[in-house]
Amino acid sequence: MNASKPHRYLLDNARTEAGERFTWISELFDGVTLGHAGRLGVREGARCWEVGAGGPGIPEALATAVGPTGHVLATDIDTSWLAEDAGYEVLRHDVATDPPPGTFDVVHARLVLVHVPDRARALETMVAALRPGGFLLVEDADTELQPLACLDETGSAQRRANRLRRAVRELMARRGTDLRFGRTLPNALRAAGLADVAASAFFPVGGAACARLESATVRMLRADLLEAGPADDGEIDAHLAAVDAGELDLTLAPLISAWGRRPA
Repeated sequence: MNASKPHRYLLDNARTEAGERFTWISELFDGVTLGHAGRLGVREGARCWEVGAGGPGIPEALATAVGPTGHVLATDIDTSWLAEDAGYEVLRHDVATDPPPGTFDVVHARLVLVHVPDRARALETMVAALRPGGFLLVEDADTELQPLACLDETGSAQRRANRLRRAVRELMARRGTDLRFGRTLPNALRAAGLADVAASAFFPVGGAACARLESATVRMLRADLLEAGPADDGEIDAHLAAVDAGELDLTLAPLISAWGRRPA
C-alpha cells in the first residue's frame, strides 16, 4: 500500500493497540468466517491463502482444518503479528502490487480490500490465485449501511459515541477507505468472472467484544481525532470511561461476506 499520508492505513498494524483489535475482531467474526470457509472447501488437504491476515487467529484455524496434508499461506504487508512456527507459512506480500504467490483451493480476505486504494487490482490477484473450481471469500464492512456506534441514542453518552464514530468514519474516508464497499462485493465478484456468487451479512450488537474493540480503536486513533478537531481530550476520556463502565450498547457496521467460484 502507498505509504503517503492520503492512503496510509489508518488502523496501522504497527500501532500498539493493533494486537487488541485483532483479538476482539477474532472474537466477533472468526466463527462467521470459518463457517463460510468450511462450506467453501477448507478441509483436510486443502490449500488456502489468507490475504492481509493481520493477526494469527484465522491462519491458525485454517491450518488446523487442512491438517498436515494441506497448506496455509498467511500474507500481509506487515507480518509482525504472525507466528512463523504455528503450522502455516508467513510471507510479506502486497496484494495490490505483487503477483499471486501460488494457486489455492480457497482464498480469503477479511477487512482488507476496503482499505486498499487499488481494490480492482487486488481482486484480480486473488482471483488469479484460484485453482479451477476454487472459491474466493471476501468479507468487508459497509459503514454507510449502519453508521452508528449506538443504535439507541437515548442520552448524552450515546450521542457522544455516535459523534466520535462519525469522526472515525471521516478519517477513514480521507485515507481512501470506501465506506460503501461491502455492498459492492457480489457485483465485483461476478465482474471478476466468478460463478455461483452469493453473500450474507453479520451485524453484532452489544457485548464485551464490541466494547473492547471500540476502546482499542479510539485509543489507537486518539491523536488523529485530536488533530482532526472533532473531539477534545475530555470528550474522548469521557467516552472511554463510559465504554469501560459498560454503559453503552455498542455496535459495528455490518460485515458482508461474499463468495464465488472460479469456473472449472
